[in-house]
Amino acid sequence: MDMVRTTKRLSKPRRLLCVALTLASLVMGLPGRAIGQDAKPKEQDYYQITPFEIPQDVVLEVGGFQLMPDGRLAVSSRRGEIWMIDNPLAKVVPASSFKRFAHGLHEPLSLDYSDGWLYVTQRPELSRLKDTDGDGEADLFETVSDAWGISGDYHEYAFGSKADREGNRWVVLCLTGSFSSVVPYRGWCVRITKDGEMIPTTSGVRSPGGIASNAAGDIFYTDNQGPWNGACALKHLIPGKFVGHPGGFKWYELAEATIGPQPRKPKSDSRMMVEAAKIEQLEPPAVLFPYPQMGQSSSGIACDTTGGKFGPFENQLFVADQSHSTIMRVYLEKVQGHYQGACFPFRSGFGSGNVGVELTASGAMFVGGTNRGWGARGPKPFAVERLDWTGKLPFEIHQMRAIDGGFQLTFTKAVDRQSASQIDSYKMSTYTYIYREQYGSPPVDQTTPTITKAAVSEDGLSVTLMVDGLQVGHVHELHAAGVRNQEGQPLLHDAAYYTLNYLP
Repeated sequence: MDMVRTTKRLSKPRRLLCVALTLASLVMGLPGRAIGQDAKPKEQDYYQITPFEIPQDVVLEVGGFQLMPDGRLAVSSRRGEIWMIDNPLAKVVPASSFKRFAHGLHEPLSLDYSDGWLYVTQRPELSRLKDTDGDGEADLFETVSDAWGISGDYHEYAFGSKADREGNRWVVLCLTGSFSSVVPYRGWCVRITKDGEMIPTTSGVRSPGGIASNAAGDIFYTDNQGPWNGACALKHLIPGKFVGHPGGFKWYELAEATIGPQPRKPKSDSRMMVEAAKIEQLEPPAVLFPYPQMGQSSSGIACDTTGGKFGPFENQLFVADQSHSTIMRVYLEKVQGHYQGACFPFRSGFGSGNVGVELTASGAMFVGGTNRGWGARGPKPFAVERLDWTGKLPFEIHQMRAIDGGFQLTFTKAVDRQSASQIDSYKMSTYTYIYREQYGSPPVDQTTPTITKAAVSEDGLSVTLMVDGLQVGHVHELHAAGVRNQEGQPLLHDAAYYTLNYLP
């Protein structure tokens, strides 16, 4: 009623002015959000973060997660503890939901569950724990394998996978420092069988941050920028192969009977694909994470096998970044027998530096981590959070595939044919990194390919880009800022980064 009375007191010109300003605010999106083609989507509209309330005086620097059969969530902390969280899927998870399950461990960074045991990858060993008397605390601790070395150097972290289809757990072992390996199998991936036997598997590891399988059961890990790593990357672990850093070559003297002869040392200041053509065992990174656009400290990995409960990205990988406090999305394909593919921005705004990631069958993603003094965009020293899909479908580049002479993009929603068929809607650049023993690399060998055609499929769900100037061994950075869907909305994220190691 007050609004009606006020309007009646305004003169006619002022009433017309108010109407004009109101219409203008709707068109321009001021002060609220606009609709239609001017609406700017936001990540939280589609994936919402729920922070957990960690008990006071508890330092929970999360390394790994494991959802237990009774619905509790096991969380490991770099500080040597494992906590159990009741009702982790609740709308609010209070501090009272936390109970300590174990302590006194040595940097437990990964968890798995099998046959009544909680498996824990620690710095010196793979262990298994059990609560035999039902009081909620572990009272039986067993060593499964401690067949790798530790020297006491701060850098000697260990990350372990969930059990593979044969029951093996793959463990990636950080080098001693960034450059050397002073104890056995530092700078390697090893497999631990169900019986506790250690099998040397892949050399060339530098500084892993996470390890997991894709939907096909192949094992991948994240490695971080440093010596022989120009940028952070996702790498495929293949028995008998070498993934880039020669610092652990000395342990071929222990492993040659299992893994074969030591590869030739790569030439420093070269390029990865140049050396891969010379060194049979060298497997190039499947996906490079451009530094710093896509982060600076890649970490935990989770694969979406939820059957659509986490959104439209079935069988794709999600990769955390500790420094940027983000989760990235990765599409992989096989070209000439090798994995390669694209990474995309996915979700930012987490509370601390993300390390551990777990995606459950129900579609809940648990994310946790620490700044550990390294720093992170997330403002908290440590955090435990849950990421849930709201059920709304984001407009995203779903896949970026390499084809003969270009790329095929698929989308989660049908595109507007006019905008998606215009070449000016897209921009592409390429670059690579120096493969060298010095720490990291700037982007080098930059080129600007020419997009000559953008052909939209009949259903509007894919666009074929024909490109002159593709570069083997380069990241192909694509921006599709001009593309709209049939409702006139822009992409939630218009960037994609494809690592083109091999041509189809």
